[in-house]
Amino acid sequence: MNPLSVRPPRTPRPPSVSSTNVYGTEVYVNGSNANDDAPARDDVSEDDPDDRVLAEAQSKVRKAEIWREMLKTSYGRDKAFKIMQYSLRVYLLFHTSVIATSLLRRNKARPAWDVELVKRCESTIAGFSLTRSCLIMFNWLTPLTSIMQQHASVPFASSVSSNAAPSSHKTKTKPFLHTVLHAPPPVLLELVNGIADDVYAWARLGLIGPNAGERAGRFADCCWLASTLINLVENTVERGVILDQQHEGRYRHPIFFESRLYADSMTGATTKSNPASNKIDEKELARLQKQDYWIQITRLKLLMDLIFVSYNVFRLQRAKSQIQTFTGLAAAALSTAKAYDRHKTALVKTLHHQ
Repeated sequence: MNPLSVRPPRTPRPPSVSSTNVYGTEVYVNGSNANDDAPARDDVSEDDPDDRVLAEAQSKVRKAEIWREMLKTSYGRDKAFKIMQYSLRVYLLFHTSVIATSLLRRNKARPAWDVELVKRCESTIAGFSLTRSCLIMFNWLTPLTSIMQQHASVPFASSVSSNAAPSSHKTKTKPFLHTVLHAPPPVLLELVNGIADDVYAWARLGLIGPNAGERAGRFADCCWLASTLINLVENTVERGVILDQQHEGRYRHPIFFESRLYADSMTGATTKSNPASNKIDEKELARLQKQDYWIQITRLKLLMDLIFVSYNVFRLQRAKSQIQTFTGLAAAALSTAKAYDRHKTALVKTLHHQ
């Protein structure tokens, strides 16, 4: 296994759709009643106070505070080290190619300072890789805790006979192995992947033999490939749901956003005639568009991971160093951008509710 193929810790993603509401046709066809219930123009402020407070909260959040909160977590530190690691690999890739080309033209040997520089860069890259392996250790505790909670909360009852009295029913606890084997495939895959990653990390630290570490590394790569494919399928389904919500307009409010905006434009209605509902429409559409944007960023990051790990699993050798270097750096930048936005949103919400 390539020492630079250590995966970042995965966090469970909440479902994009929390509930589904069904509304009758009278909600959409009775346009006169909807206009009667709409607030008057004088009752609606041109500038939403909540928007002003949110804008002030965003202006108060500094980039240094976001990086501080991000680097507090092992995930954030892993991303920072990954960017430095693959940035060094990109530099080393261009440096060696340029130096080799210039030396071939001059027919000279490599200078001593260049050999020492390359050696130091390679040592630093290996150190970053080992540090990241240690940072993501014990990530298997998260899926294990989820399985243990399910094991403790779902007992099953068994009785001696169907005609026995209710008092004779005994509540037994399912065997833990039964719960593990019946866990959702992504959770089970994350569990075995985390254990294999830890075995490989302990082998790199010298506690376990290199042969066992190499086998664990190959197994971890196979798990990484499988989880990446599963996440790509989930990402595609999730984006399809978001696109359907954008077109149909069924997202937390019983109105068709885009279709109603089109109908208003055809009838000559403006935002001043019904400002409250139009503002809600714009907010929800903006939220869906932002969610779709980050789903596409996630898909691009997963594609980079898929290309990277495919070289290890299928033992591809053609342009391996170059492709893994650039895909690794791209995946690091995309995942860092996602983590940065997540911590920024959390800080803005904290200031907004103060």
